[in-house]
Amino acid sequence: MKPIIPFEDFSKLDIRVGKVMTCERKDGSEKLLRLTVDFGEEGTRNILSGIAQWYTPEQLVDKQFIFILNLQPRQIMGEMSEGMILAAEGKKPLPLKPLKNAFPGATIR
Repeated sequence: MKPIIPFEDFSKLDIRVGKVMTCERKDGSEKLLRLTVDFGEEGTRNILSGIAQWYTPEQLVDKQFIFILNLQPRQIMGEMSEGMILAAEGKKPLPLKPLKNAFPGATIR
């Protein structure tokens, strides 16, 4: 287990539902997918994720998942990634998703 943190640290995370609008393999990488994700009023963001060995773009498009929005943007292979998809560990990463459709941008508490 990681160290215990105060609630204030957890409350700094902006965790939201996003809908994957487009998804494609990142040129030059066997691991990365580029997701364009709709977050409603927060707009769309490009998010790079290292899940290409387990998922095809077609498996992710038009689906909702849970993302962290307020991570500092990070340059990966010459492109900015503006968030992170959350996934549970297993034989393959299991992206977290709402049980039912939520509106894009819905806050996770």
